[in-house]
Amino acid sequence: MNESLKKLMVSLFATAAALAIATGAAQAQQKKTIALVTNAAADFWTIAGRGLEKAQKEHPEYDIQLIVTNEATAAGQRRELDDLLVRGVAGISISVDDAPHATEELNKVAAKTVLITTDSDAPQSKRLAYIGTDNVAAGRQAGEEIKKALPNGGKIALFVGTMDADNARERVQGIKDAIAGTKVELVDVFTDQVDFAKAKANMENVLVKYPDIALLSGLWSYETPLIYDAVKAAGKAGKVKIVGFDEDQRTLRGISDGTIESTVVQQPYEFGYLSAINIIKTLNGDKSWIPADSKLIVPTQVVSKSNVAEFTAHLKELLKK
Repeated sequence: MNESLKKLMVSLFATAAALAIATGAAQAQQKKTIALVTNAAADFWTIAGRGLEKAQKEHPEYDIQLIVTNEATAAGQRRELDDLLVRGVAGISISVDDAPHATEELNKVAAKTVLITTDSDAPQSKRLAYIGTDNVAAGRQAGEEIKKALPNGGKIALFVGTMDADNARERVQGIKDAIAGTKVELVDVFTDQVDFAKAKANMENVLVKYPDIALLSGLWSYETPLIYDAVKAAGKAGKVKIVGFDEDQRTLRGISDGTIESTVVQQPYEFGYLSAINIIKTLNGDKSWIPADSKLIVPTQVVSKSNVAEFTAHLKELLKK
């Protein structure tokens, strides 16, 4: 092969390589992004992230992301949403922190991309659908567990991140419905804005202010473990009953050792998976998955001493990489 031909071949190979790299980069840029925006940083959303990972494996043509909101406010979520819009994402699922103050922003998002809500709804917005728990029904379920724990009645206190979120208001309403007409007395609902130190202080203060308090219940996933710690530190394990919400590992351990009566668990894995899968269906022109009332309800269940081992094993399987 003469020198001129060698130079030509090298040039052709270099051109082909450059074209391959450019094509790969273009294909990467063409991947549509789908994002799930949380309302807080909690293990609950780690489980939802596993559901997103399953959807990612099934649809490698998309880039599916979990966006963890550390600031549990409408303003914090607004910044996340604005950033996603600038990035030109194709679809967003969000657990809405403060529906009344978020509606305008959500409508702006809905005008530019596929928008659904999960875990906590914003029914007055133009979101396409809600995927998650019937939180009033789940609250009633928790209320039934409270009544079971206190057959003779007693004072109870509830703890939640913020009452601005639909899921918090609805769970509290469901509990109130369940205990109405009984000897169970709700002394107050304490909020902490997803500040763990404030949440723990709330619990410690209640144990001092109400020495006859009979039961504490945390309605967001991080609160029941903090109640567990506060009750044990106060030397009141077994004396003050605990009913939880969601499946934090410490909550499950508390049920196993008898410190916690029971917990109402959602299915965050399904929240993540169904959010991504149904956004993709919508992007492909299929909206047949949307129920008539625009709410795709994922059932809850009660975990107690009788089934905690089985549930814990199931959860470990879900969290396997």
